[in-house]
Amino acid sequence: MKILHLGDLHIGKSLGEFNLIEDQRFILDQILDAAGKRSVDAVLIAGDVYDKSIPSEDAVSLFDYFICQLAKRKIKTFVISGNHDSDERLNFGSSLFEANELYISAKYEGVLYKKELEDEYGKINVYLLPFVKASQVKHFFPDEEIDSYDKAVRTVLDHAKINKKERNILAAHQFVTGQGEEPVMGGSESAAVLNVGLVEKIGADCFRDFDYVALGHIHSPQKVGREEVRYSGSPLKYSLSEVTNDKSFPIITLGKKGDVSIELVKLKPLRDLRHLKGRMEQLLDKKNIKAPDDFIYATLTDEDIINDAMGIFKQYYPNTVKIDYDNTHTRQMEQVDITRIAEDKSFDELISDFYRFVYGCEISEEEMGIMNEVAGEAGVIDETN
Repeated sequence: MKILHLGDLHIGKSLGEFNLIEDQRFILDQILDAAGKRSVDAVLIAGDVYDKSIPSEDAVSLFDYFICQLAKRKIKTFVISGNHDSDERLNFGSSLFEANELYISAKYEGVLYKKELEDEYGKINVYLLPFVKASQVKHFFPDEEIDSYDKAVRTVLDHAKINKKERNILAAHQFVTGQGEEPVMGGSESAAVLNVGLVEKIGADCFRDFDYVALGHIHSPQKVGREEVRYSGSPLKYSLSEVTNDKSFPIITLGKKGDVSIELVKLKPLRDLRHLKGRMEQLLDKKNIKAPDDFIYATLTDEDIINDAMGIFKQYYPNTVKIDYDNTHTRQMEQVDITRIAEDKSFDELISDFYRFVYGCEISEEEMGIMNEVAGEAGVIDETN
């Protein structure tokens, strides 16, 4: 049996001001094409289907299109919720969908969701564990000592009574770590993931009874602990730190018990995400312009701030997401001890120092007036004093 593993679709996500629905449709069509050519039997979607708990109409329409295309191809589809998804919205119609072999587990209800499949080697147990918190699991097992995500997941699995002699597959959406190793972060994960503490980490060893574990939550494709415990990663680059990531998805082939092979299928986006660095004159030289429709993060090394740099850049790269600087001034700023910079200084003094540091000249009275007006509206300073 061949199983395709996806995760962190984040349908409806934007990159800066740019809507990615067209790019997401392109990549989902690419996945559908690969699934057909490789005769995939089932697809596991390991959470974060949508980017927001209340997805846009376009996002819902695109996911509807994707799962309908899978159903037309007679591909069984298994979906769990992630921390970005709304349990109730993702779970809507799940009972009806099962008639078309679409199985959704969006909310843990005290029992680990299980579906049995068959192939020439016998039974395959597919288990679905949506994103859970310790408090959710504690509700169903009040007598258990559950004070961390790790203990919560272990409790769920212990009560599922997994048959080790059979072939078992699990989809889960959690922050999983290997022995002595942390997963490589993609950079576009939620703040909750990036700032995760020990209490939210789950040891990969708790999945020892599973032949393959399809993980979602981390956007960089990678194994955790062993080859068969794996993050598929997001199908598109969603942040600057993912620029060097080669996006892919795993296709798992299950033979008899203990026989598992994994093929990583590369993905090619409609518009890539690239990072350009150098002087503006150099970057925008005609001989250096390549793939102008790509999403661009630009770091300018010019010593002087360029007026309307974004407007100029968009004439050559219309999908420029962000521009920043790396020069003498910015490097000096990185070395400033910000914990002491505000000691015994008024708001005007701080703004004057910052302006002088960045631009090398004094701020005008008109500009200072604007800064005071904005600071007053934001409640940073009290204009009545």
